[in-house]
Amino acid sequence: MELFRCLFCVMVVVVLVCDVAAQPHWMLPVQKHQPQQPKVPPAAAPFDKCQVERHEKIQCGTEDITAEQCENINCCFDGRQCYYGKAVTVQCTRDGQFVVVVARDATVPHIDVDSVSLLETNDPSCTPVDYTAAFAIFQFPMTACGTILKEEQDYVVYENHMSSSYEVGVGPRGSITRDSHFELLFQCRYSGTAVEALVMEVNEVPPPMPVAALGPLRVEMKLGNGQCHSKGCFEEEAAYSSFYTPADYPITKVLREPIYVEVNILERSDPNIVLNLEHCWATSNPNPNSLPQWDILVDGCSYHDDRYLTTVLPVDGSSGLPYPTHHKRFAVKMFTFVDQNTFTPQKDTIFIHCATAVCYPSSTNSCEQSCHRQRRAAVTEVSQSQKALVSSGEVILTPSAPNTKSKR
Repeated sequence: MELFRCLFCVMVVVVLVCDVAAQPHWMLPVQKHQPQQPKVPPAAAPFDKCQVERHEKIQCGTEDITAEQCENINCCFDGRQCYYGKAVTVQCTRDGQFVVVVARDATVPHIDVDSVSLLETNDPSCTPVDYTAAFAIFQFPMTACGTILKEEQDYVVYENHMSSSYEVGVGPRGSITRDSHFELLFQCRYSGTAVEALVMEVNEVPPPMPVAALGPLRVEMKLGNGQCHSKGCFEEEAAYSSFYTPADYPITKVLREPIYVEVNILERSDPNIVLNLEHCWATSNPNPNSLPQWDILVDGCSYHDDRYLTTVLPVDGSSGLPYPTHHKRFAVKMFTFVDQNTFTPQKDTIFIHCATAVCYPSSTNSCEQSCHRQRRAAVTEVSQSQKALVSSGEVILTPSAPNTKSKR
């Protein structure tokens, strides 16, 4: 596709996650007054800019353009064709038109080129003249599509603004987006002695939360089965050296035997986020809402009405885990449910459940679940968190020494 044949001055804008730079290119035709060179910083080389699939290439410049001329206007040359790379290119034509080519791969993650538009959207001439899955091409008069005309000293300035829309998901405890977004302010400047095309600034939108903080929260619960085999070994540390596998369930325990529980976040690599256990409890069947229930942890702390308090175990850098704050550990002593009227044992199985939340530390919230205060003033954590419920496999009470797996 050939968009134009004669240029006054051409500008290339490279956008990498809302980071845009510009530099002049294209040899200006000889005129009565030689144009001044735009005083803008050089562009940073985009990553793999010229790796464009053959069927996605769009011609840049004229058909007879040379490789050197192609390179001078920050386009790519494959030996036969000059084409637009993975960038945002802004150009001013001799007949007073803006030409803007936006590449899908100009941002990370990739931008939806269908979402890119000028401020003026009611005029059909302000929509893309053509677009593919990889590029959107705009060509419009400098006096149209919401272009602002103003004077700056000896210059007449034509200025316009382009941006992309983005999809926002609204949830009960916050809103997120997974789309890239950029805003671009660009100009053509004319005077009696010069013609300049400038990209003045990029208005960055405050970035969303890191990718690692987006998406549904996934957690898992594992029960430790490691044992001490040497003198001086600490049972609480050894227990988490190995875990029961799904094939091991149901497992058996005797009364008051410790059950070592670990809850951890899956598929997150943000070292700043913190996993909190809001509530952990036990039931006699896999349904976490069934009755009877027994509290194990409340607000991350031992349930104070339990004579055998659950032990919350610290997880820090000495654990050898890549992200210690993504893990929580505690040990609860095995018990059995009894009839509420006769107080006779009637349930020989338990399932452990935990309501979890991810907390994002800030200057006003350390995300620490302190068990030494009367009540944590951390109600605000709920609005900053993503939540998930996780459950253990079946644990069976046995009157004798436990085996790895029950023989029911």
